[in-house]
Amino acid sequence: MIKCDIKDKSLAPRGKLRIEWADNQMPVLKLIRERFIKEKPLKGIKMSCCLHITTETANLARTLKDGGADVVLCASNPLSTQDDVAASLVVDYGIPVFAIKGEDRDTYYKHLISAIMHEPVITMDDGADLVGLLHKDYSQTHLRNVIGGTEETTTGVIRLKSMEKDKALRFPIIAVNESDTKHLFDNRYGTGQSTVDGLLRATNILICGKVFVVAGYGWCGKGVAMRAKGMGADVVVTEVDPIRALEAAMDGFRVMKLEQVMPYADIVITVTGNLNVVDEKHLKLAKNGCIIANSGHFNDEINIAALEKLSLSKRTVRDFVVEYTLSNSKKIFLLADGRLLNLSAAEGHPAIVMDMSFANQALGAEYMVKNAKNMENKVYVIPKEIDMEIARLKLNSMNIAIDDLTDEQIKYLSSWQSGT
Repeated sequence: MIKCDIKDKSLAPRGKLRIEWADNQMPVLKLIRERFIKEKPLKGIKMSCCLHITTETANLARTLKDGGADVVLCASNPLSTQDDVAASLVVDYGIPVFAIKGEDRDTYYKHLISAIMHEPVITMDDGADLVGLLHKDYSQTHLRNVIGGTEETTTGVIRLKSMEKDKALRFPIIAVNESDTKHLFDNRYGTGQSTVDGLLRATNILICGKVFVVAGYGWCGKGVAMRAKGMGADVVVTEVDPIRALEAAMDGFRVMKLEQVMPYADIVITVTGNLNVVDEKHLKLAKNGCIIANSGHFNDEINIAALEKLSLSKRTVRDFVVEYTLSNSKKIFLLADGRLLNLSAAEGHPAIVMDMSFANQALGAEYMVKNAKNMENKVYVIPKEIDMEIARLKLNSMNIAIDDLTDEQIKYLSSWQSGT
């Protein structure tokens, strides 16, 4: 029997159908999988992958296994696991999974340890929890076989660059998040749509006419703000970066301090990757009925401990919606325990967007196998030629043709004597 820890194997049939549905929206990854089946570039490579267990991740795992890898999966967030998908990966595809939606903190870390005990040669992370734990508690034994890893998300890249700066990183990492075919599309279009999807599934509110605050105007914040505006919200952006704040203003959004807008905000969504973005002082200013949620990787962006301290009582009023009654009788609604709203209360990014992100992951792993011996213990960007090839494959799948530079144009662009 395959080693795993999942909720219920009987959920597998539904999960398999959903995996197949997503696969139909992931043509680039499918092309990579077809090549991997023939070439086996990952043959014999043990891989431990700490990712959101979704239908799209399932198709990445299938691709890695078809490339010859010995793959195990664990969840990168306690609320993002789709239990039917986890079951299908185990039952239908023979891939060990350690993930249960709603698992507590102890179980979450037990599952991370299970992935580490696989003794990976390559790690694949979303948030750097696997790499962080591997370095912290298992460096003497399980690090010796690791040649490199890949990282999916902004939060993880920040953590890994900090490790590199402190000279604590023990193997090279490819920052998939830095690829243009990842952050320009996954972070912006994927996060934008899926966050609004999670908000609506959790609350069933009408967005138009609401004062909708987006904390952070990185690529994820841009996507959330754009989608909220498209649905008729009065969008306000809060920022600490003057250039991003200026960009938000020129994109047509009001830019304010969070404490200025909290008394008027109907909805507050954090997408910063930072700590206590919505802090005690903001919670005290919140209007009655304010909805607060997060689409950043960790649930640190909202000071939940402060919210608990300020509250006289709390109760769950809908799935993923907890009502806090403050001492001043105001009510604040926290969604999905402050965790990723788009994956906790919805299904995450659409498959057509994750197609490019996970193409980067698959090709990043292949690149690491071929090149790790020549790489330092640093965080790297995936080579531009791989990024461009993924874009070309995606355009082909969409039946979109682009022009080619002529020899004359190439010569012109490469010459310092160009111009009049």
